[in-house]
Amino acid sequence: MAHFDWRLTIRANIFTLRMMGLWPKHNKKYEFNLYLLYAFVVIFFFAVVHILTLAINVFFIYNNFDALMKTTYILVTELLSLVKIYFFTKNIQIVKQLLTMLDKKPFQPRTVKQKVLIEKDLKLWTQMYSMLWVSCIAALLFWAIFPILDGSYREGQLPFLAWYPFDFGVTPMYQITYVYQILSTSVVAMCTSNIDTFLAALNLFAGAQFDVLCDNLKQLNLCEDDSKSKEDLKICFQHHREILSFGESINKFLDWIVFFQFFASAVTIGLAMFQLTVIAPFSSEFYSVISFGGAVIVEIFMYCWYGNELTLKSRNLAYAIFEADWSMASIELSLETFIKVTYLFYLA
Repeated sequence: MAHFDWRLTIRANIFTLRMMGLWPKHNKKYEFNLYLLYAFVVIFFFAVVHILTLAINVFFIYNNFDALMKTTYILVTELLSLVKIYFFTKNIQIVKQLLTMLDKKPFQPRTVKQKVLIEKDLKLWTQMYSMLWVSCIAALLFWAIFPILDGSYREGQLPFLAWYPFDFGVTPMYQITYVYQILSTSVVAMCTSNIDTFLAALNLFAGAQFDVLCDNLKQLNLCEDDSKSKEDLKICFQHHREILSFGESINKFLDWIVFFQFFASAVTIGLAMFQLTVIAPFSSEFYSVISFGGAVIVEIFMYCWYGNELTLKSRNLAYAIFEADWSMASIELSLETFIKVTYLFYLA
């Protein structure tokens, strides 16, 4: 069967990460070259500086409850984006090694049926990827235009309340600052949404491997020739160890990201829902908050969905082998396999 390219579906994801400075070329980590300089400029100037201006402004508006709420729910999400960028770039070498592991023979589908199972999951991931992007673009669009629609731009109102060490209320500084805020928010949104979808894809790949292994176990050719049967079983158990190694590598950096994601999402959704109660219904700001809340919900849903799918598929593994045809297998092989499967069930 032809080699299955796991990167094909996520190529747009990887391309966007590269454009944001989060994906060095080849299978290397960051090195002292032009790409490192480019990554530093993009992340520092459009992410760190932008978030810093929002954070500093909190000290000037802490006694203005309405302004504080408008800033806080956005600031929490963007601080989470910095956390994701940090863990992702810190572990970029592990991330690339995981994609390299998928090219190994044990991770390749053996039959058309297995390929169809994988492509079905990849199609769902593509739909979620599109849903997240639509929500992000809608939120960015409404944020960009609501000062224009409600006329507050005439008073020097920016899309986001922030502090700058210059007077941004005069031309052309107002226009430059306005464009900078939109560009910075877009960069942060592109970074965090593509990191989220990429991590979801890694969980999808791990779950797909359990599907492949389950199908391989069900199709085992057990016969009176114990040596041949044992060799087939050995290949399956080696595949299982490879999957566990794949999952452990993901957890090295995913655990903290998921922890902060759930915390930040709970705070953000709560603050966004409160914000909806104090702004004019069906205004441009109202729609921006709705779109933003929708993006956060899709974001956390992806982590929940693929985490749950991975758990369910791993549990199916211990039962898959019992669907193989054991009628021709020897008692010795059956007993040995039973012991190994019991251990497999414990690991799953």
